[in-house]
Amino acid sequence: MLSRDPRTTALASGTTLVLLDVTVRPPGGATSTVPVAWFDPPASAARLTATAKRRGRGRCVERRFFRSAAGTARRTEVVADRVVPATARARVRAALAPVAAQLDLSSG
Repeated sequence: MLSRDPRTTALASGTTLVLLDVTVRPPGGATSTVPVAWFDPPASAARLTATAKRRGRGRCVERRFFRSAAGTARRTEVVADRVVPATARARVRAALAPVAAQLDLSSG
């Protein structure tokens, strides 16, 4: 679930960046908030709200450096490839299928 409404930024390169804060509640684990960056998202990203439950697929965790009013800043975040409504089960399965195919849970 998003912990607050997304923030949209237009970068100097012309890229649109949507910043999300996603609350993660693993079974039996502690709740945490994970920053997510979504570069050049579809127009539907503008309709996201803090109360929307979403599932996402990301490439990696990256550290990004950028210029801010205070000088050079850095941020570590998950980079999203795709974000879909949690209630759209078929779309969630389709989004996660490439990741599941790469996992080999039989080795140990």
